[in-house]
Amino acid sequence: MSFRPERLAEAIKKEVSQLLTEELKDPRIGFVSITSVEVTKDLRYANIYVSVFGEAAERKATIEALQKANGFVRGELAKRIRLRYMPEINFILDESIERGTRLIALMNAVRGKDGKEDD
Repeated sequence: MSFRPERLAEAIKKEVSQLLTEELKDPRIGFVSITSVEVTKDLRYANIYVSVFGEAAERKATIEALQKANGFVRGELAKRIRLRYMPEINFILDESIERGTRLIALMNAVRGKDGKEDD
């Protein structure tokens, strides 16, 4: 079993994180963090899961801006990571953090309504 897709996923995650903070200056891109990267076994496709802080409209605008910057990001990755073929990248909104915070808020609300607080 080869660990190459996992190593490439970590390298892509590191480089794209750096690109988002330092290189991309699109005002539509809000507060973005990369939660994970999945690379197919044939190294042809990479799904980059991003979490965006903000309202639904801001998240949608950020994902659209990232998709527009797809070519730039892929080109920069090709310069930074030496591969024969750079995977096609796709940005996907990861809503797991929002679901988690909503679940915690619901649990806290239920706990507060029961009058029981565990510390």
